[in-house]
Amino acid sequence: MASDDRWLERLRLELAWFTGQPLLRSRGEGAILRFQRVRPRRRGGFQPLRNNEISPQFLDRAIRALKRWKYDFVGMDEVCRRAVTLPEKRRFVALTFDGAAKDVISFAYPVLARHAVPFTIYVPTAFPDGVGEAWWLGLEHVIAREDRVSLLMGDREQRFTVTGNAEKQALFSFLEGWLHSLPPAELSAAIADLCTRYRIDLAALSREASMNWEDLAKLAADPLVTIGSATVNYFVLANMKDTAALREITMGKAVAEAAFGREIRHLAFPFGDRASFRRNHVVMAEEAGFASAVSTIPGIVDAEGRTNLRALPRISWDGRVRSLRMMRVLMSGVAFSPVKPTGGATS
Repeated sequence: MASDDRWLERLRLELAWFTGQPLLRSRGEGAILRFQRVRPRRRGGFQPLRNNEISPQFLDRAIRALKRWKYDFVGMDEVCRRAVTLPEKRRFVALTFDGAAKDVISFAYPVLARHAVPFTIYVPTAFPDGVGEAWWLGLEHVIAREDRVSLLMGDREQRFTVTGNAEKQALFSFLEGWLHSLPPAELSAAIADLCTRYRIDLAALSREASMNWEDLAKLAADPLVTIGSATVNYFVLANMKDTAALREITMGKAVAEAAFGREIRHLAFPFGDRASFRRNHVVMAEEAGFASAVSTIPGIVDAEGRTNLRALPRISWDGRVRSLRMMRVLMSGVAFSPVKPTGGATS
């Protein structure tokens, strides 16, 4: 059913393109695009995280298209300025990358540097420190390798038999949702138990997939690169007590500022969907001194203070889709309902 809904939505957006809606009804000041991993396409039927990946070739095509469409490429400081001023003649696009994945510097940065476009990378500081847990990678590796998976869920032992890619995908989605709902301590215990059972070295996986401080220093030296924070451990803030969530937000900022010797002005809420953070976390971002905080709630940015700077919407690009027509429709804003103010957009 979810797959059917996705393709119906794709059809609706494609029809919007062919009827001229993106040209006639474009609204908003601009859009923030959100990517995670950028690497060559891989073979294999079981790739549960493919929606979080794009290829370097697609990134190149997208940038070329955005230039043809006359978008201004801007960093997050300029997003904040345009969000509170009168509309300008040209709409903007801001490119953002979550999670500080190693392939950003290996595969994305050469493309971005060649085009000389600004971008922002949001860093969860535990990962370049080598102690972050990319639990989603551990889960992917276990299910990819095993046809029978058992684990402790709560106080009960659960066993699953998955012999085909469709069954593996369904199990991944189920367990991902469960793990995503757990408080940090329970999440760490659950993924450690699973990876230990199946001899998956989660620490090594996480380090291999993440940039280190040397990688990030190379990016930080480029004036077109904005370094932002994604807290320390990239935990779901809504699963934490307020004191712990505030510590994640403030410590992520403090560690990054110490590492780069500059003010860190921009935050990405981990995962960023409506279930992952709450209004009080928006307040925490302001109290911590962030000029902006981005979510993964889909939408575009309006001018004249109509979009909350600390709950900015982003268009998360699904790596399974390679249609630039659909990207243009999404960038136009016709696919989204107008965002109502949620507490103002003061900087």
